[in-house]
Amino acid sequence: MAALPTSATVAVIGAGTMGAGIAQVAATAGHPVLLFDSFEGAVARGIAGIEKFLGRSIDKGKITGAERDAILGRITACDTLEELAPAKLVIEAIVEDLAVKQDLFKKLEGIVAEDAILASNTSSLSITAIGGALARPERLVGMHFFNPAPLMALVEVITGLATSPDAADTLIETSTAWGKAPVRAKSTPGFIVNRCARSFYAEAQRVLWEGGADIPTIDSVMKEAGGFRMGPFELMDLIGADVNLAVSHSVWNAYFRDPRYTPSLLQTEQVAAGRLGRKSGRGWYDHAEGAERPEPLTAPPGPMPKSVRIVGDLGPAEPLAGLIEKAGIPLKREKDPDELGAIHVDAGDAEAVLMLTHGATATERAHWEEKDNLVHFDLALDFGAASRVAIAAADQAAPAALEAAAGFFQALGKSVSVIDDVPGMIVMRTVAMLVNEAADAVNQGVCDAADLDTAMIKGVNYPRGPLAWADFLSPAWVLVVSDGLYGHYGEDRYRPSPLLRRKVFGGAKFHE
Repeated sequence: MAALPTSATVAVIGAGTMGAGIAQVAATAGHPVLLFDSFEGAVARGIAGIEKFLGRSIDKGKITGAERDAILGRITACDTLEELAPAKLVIEAIVEDLAVKQDLFKKLEGIVAEDAILASNTSSLSITAIGGALARPERLVGMHFFNPAPLMALVEVITGLATSPDAADTLIETSTAWGKAPVRAKSTPGFIVNRCARSFYAEAQRVLWEGGADIPTIDSVMKEAGGFRMGPFELMDLIGADVNLAVSHSVWNAYFRDPRYTPSLLQTEQVAAGRLGRKSGRGWYDHAEGAERPEPLTAPPGPMPKSVRIVGDLGPAEPLAGLIEKAGIPLKREKDPDELGAIHVDAGDAEAVLMLTHGATATERAHWEEKDNLVHFDLALDFGAASRVAIAAADQAAPAALEAAAGFFQALGKSVSVIDDVPGMIVMRTVAMLVNEAADAVNQGVCDAADLDTAMIKGVNYPRGPLAWADFLSPAWVLVVSDGLYGHYGEDRYRPSPLLRRKVFGGAKFHE
């Protein structure tokens, strides 16, 4: 199917932040746009917001004054639904209430032409359920933009049980023509992004709940080691704790309270206290004017390593070998098929055995592998570029071993955060759970692997798609972490995805 021609009129219902943003996108692409809102003055405020946005674009040299005037000239304010009759595409961006949306679309069926496509910008409601109230549900499609719509590239195009493939195809092509990155998804709770992103917040809150690390340390490790643009607590404060918790409850309830999506008690307390984030002035952080930003825990200087011996394959941590050589530290390598990438650090008066974390604690691993001075280090997106590394010592380890481990990473130019011995640490457990959820979404036919990774990169700015990350680490490595978490906690929340197991035992990757 082809994209809607720019001569086709697009109607947008709801002139709030999302609706006005969508109207701006369509008008910028060259379409005549009809903008309607049932609240008095809302359309005028929406158009004023568009004009303000375009004014900033002029100031940045992105558009000219003539282009701004042309975009605004293509937007027409409407006072009644009946004025939307010429539209070939109607996009609603109103309150997240199923009955209200159903009522709106039933009215639209009697107003617009039979070949017009109806689209909902819902972020959580079932497209199948919305369409269930319509005489012709086949022309209803989900078209979920991300905020702010003029800037964010992702559009989730969602099909309900009755949605016509032609209607969905048209919106895929139209989104592409509008400069967006559309992905296909079936109508399931949370679609792609709001479902798969749950783990990003949930694991950070779990580590905090268990006393593994404090908030600024978790955020800093996720950014400086994991490569994420914002830490999970920073992002929750930006989104709003109430909004984030509501999405968590929505997905949890929609999946019949599957333990994988159980909301956090810590966030429930935040909302109960009115600590909603930036909008309330206080959330996980204090956002009051003049408030000091707390610093992550950073280890004091440790001893410079005298020599390093790497035994076995470092796997994802292999770039560390190059950093050791670059730092001028004497290095020896030994092959051992029975040893999973151990870095033996000799700091003179102290020794440490460093291993990349997996799903068990360092304490448990030290017991089974008989390495008392074992220190786990967390995953990094790129060990060469990472500015911070988290480490956690086994309970059996001497204090000097932890100091030697800190000194080793400091010698490689890294800041070091010492955290408590929690399984999977911070980045590793988060990535493993993101992969698990992504694999389940693909396994359940919600979307394919390529669209899932695109959604998470374009929709929430992840540094790498979860399934591409699994391929980089190897699905087998992720399964080791997932099995370890599942074994440690004994909770169904951490069950490994069936598709992940299939990839491992089939010797395949997600992107093949």
